Amino acid sequence: MESPDPSAQASEDYREAFELLAKMTQSFATAMDVKTTLDAALASMTELLEADEGSLWLVEPESGEVVCAASVGLHPIDGLRLPPGQGIVGRSVRECACQKVLDVAEDPHFSSLADERSGVVTRSLICSPMAFGDEVLGAVEMVNKRSGDGCFSERDAHLLKVLAYSAGLGIANTRLASAKAENERVRHEMELAAEIQRGLLPEARPSPFPVYGINIPARTVSGDFFDIELLERGRIAFCLGDVSGKGMNAALLMAKTASLYRCLVKSIEKPGELLEQLNAEIFETSTRGMFVTMAAGVYDPATGIASIANAGHEPPLHATVCGQFATIAAEAPPLGILEDCDFLQVDLPLEGGSLILCSDGVTEALLDDGSYLGSDGLQNLARRFSDLPLAERIEAIARETGKLRLRDDLTLLGVSDAERLIESDPAMRLCFPASADQLSAVRKAVGECAGAIGFAGEAACDVVAAVDEACQNIIRHAYGEEGMGEIELEIDRDGDHLVILLRDFAPPIDPSRVKPRELSDLRPGGLGTFLMKELMDSVEFIEPAPGCGNLLRMTKRIPGE
Repeated sequence: MESPDPSAQASEDYREAFELLAKMTQSFATAMDVKTTLDAALASMTELLEADEGSLWLVEPESGEVVCAASVGLHPIDGLRLPPGQGIVGRSVRECACQKVLDVAEDPHFSSLADERSGVVTRSLICSPMAFGDEVLGAVEMVNKRSGDGCFSERDAHLLKVLAYSAGLGIANTRLASAKAENERVRHEMELAAEIQRGLLPEARPSPFPVYGINIPARTVSGDFFDIELLERGRIAFCLGDVSGKGMNAALLMAKTASLYRCLVKSIEKPGELLEQLNAEIFETSTRGMFVTMAAGVYDPATGIASIANAGHEPPLHATVCGQFATIAAEAPPLGILEDCDFLQVDLPLEGGSLILCSDGVTEALLDDGSYLGSDGLQNLARRFSDLPLAERIEAIARETGKLRLRDDLTLLGVSDAERLIESDPAMRLCFPASADQLSAVRKAVGECAGAIGFAGEAACDVVAAVDEACQNIIRHAYGEEGMGEIELEIDRDGDHLVILLRDFAPPIDPSRVKPRELSDLRPGGLGTFLMKELMDSVEFIEPAPGCGNLLRMTKRIPGE
């Protein structure tokens, strides 16, 4: 009887190996159940190499341990874990090299854990890593050859190496496909969440409308939100909030807070009380460590007053008609931090100006030099686009900010009092430098305005003199060493009275300390309130917006009324 031809046997072995490679590649490419595919691949490799036992091990990225993901033979060891680098498998993974042990008794790296658990007596084994690029995914191990002397050959080791690398490629492809499918699922869910969020934002109302907002998420979903709600008596409620954190948790808290706001604002008129209710609910039910910053307010188009409360949010920006700016700082912490908290409400006369609310994604936008845009940068943009209608102004500010490097969601909301004044413009409004050389033109304009309203002769001169004296006081005493500032003058008719409003932007004075000079001390700008009270029916200082200097109100009955 002729002995088998070794070369023919080798060719047959390689032919079977290539067929197995093709089969494994197809199985991994179409696999829906990775565990089943691994079991089938390992069984085929074990049969081809005529091994008593076969096992396939995967590396856990977090711990570095190698875990038996599949095993073939009479003694399964699925789930067995080896510490990093331990045993023949650990060495194969660590060195990314095929290991062949003809006699395990002489190899100090051999671990008896598998034998102790399975009852197998290992005589010989080969182990080859499964790798994808620079990453070692695991290893395939064969124990005790069934034929011959029970030892594996170099040819067996070479075949296992080829098969193991093919299995590694298949596992990597399967993982990538699984990750892609998972990413696609998450992306789809995020898109649904973003669509729900967009549904929570208010639709833009036909222009002109005194409140307008815009939200541009940095990611698919946003932690920012704003709302605009119509209330009774023509008032308009508004808010802008920013949830701490990123991703889905922030989006869910955003949706909850926005829904609560929309529900509560219909019955709670005062912004401070509204924030108290929101705070109590968020503190009780939100995830530990999460909070919401929010500025909420109510604008009354009939009076031009915006009532606003701030819970740890970016300070809203008040822009006057003269281009001056003041901020409304937060006097309370964000919602959800303290169980009981009072939220101060500020009543702000806009007087033709506007209010701009923003998220920190605006002020923390990065300029080319790496610095933040900040409140000053926002003021510059607001001043640059101040001549535009509100909606166009907010869109322009958002567009310019969006050109910078954004670190967070970009949300802006504006409240404009200009629309109210378009419908009821005062008889005259001037804004001029606080300089004596401006007063001649001011006196002329005041005289013409007073005449148009019904003042003539001496009565008109009284009005002019009162305004002139007030302006000189502002120039000499309010600004003084502070240098030139701005004066805002408004004259209007209220029933049968002429009303004069004079605003400066100097440091606030204490009205109780403003007293008339002695009559012997006669000089321009020195008679102060004495002359003004003689010429006008009433003269009083009223509280202006925070940071907006001093506001003087004078009235005089119109002759013949």
